Amino acid sequence: MGRLFLIHLEGKIYSCKHCQTHLALYTDIMSKSFHCRHGKAYLFHKVVNVMVGLKEERAMMTGLHTVSDIFCVGCGSIVGWKYEAAHDKSQKYKEGKFILERFKVSGPDGSHYWVSHDPHVGGSDDDDA
Repeated sequence: MGRLFLIHLEGKIYSCKHCQTHLALYTDIMSKSFHCRHGKAYLFHKVVNVMVGLKEERAMMTGLHTVSDIFCVGCGSIVGWKYEAAHDKSQKYKEGKFILERFKVSGPDGSHYWVSHDPHVGGSDDDDA
């Protein structure tokens, strides 16, 4: 398979909860007001150490988006998704940005986010819509 080269981040980081591979910096968070089926999700300007999956259309609370799941390169776990395209003009700011699901990552202080059992209808997306 070859040798795996990981990017090591300095500062307050979010990492894969399974293998602790660094994924993103706290300073790259654009919004903490997103939700997914497991609870909270954060929008990041950039992430590292992920593989981008196949593009697919998903109907979300704020409309139709073309997204790709993102996988940790350390262990292969799905950690979120990348917004490839937004079909609504007001959602274009998401294009090229990444969602990390809080349930799937460890926070800068090593904390884990626990699943909310509250019902959430409508798929994953920003709760400000």
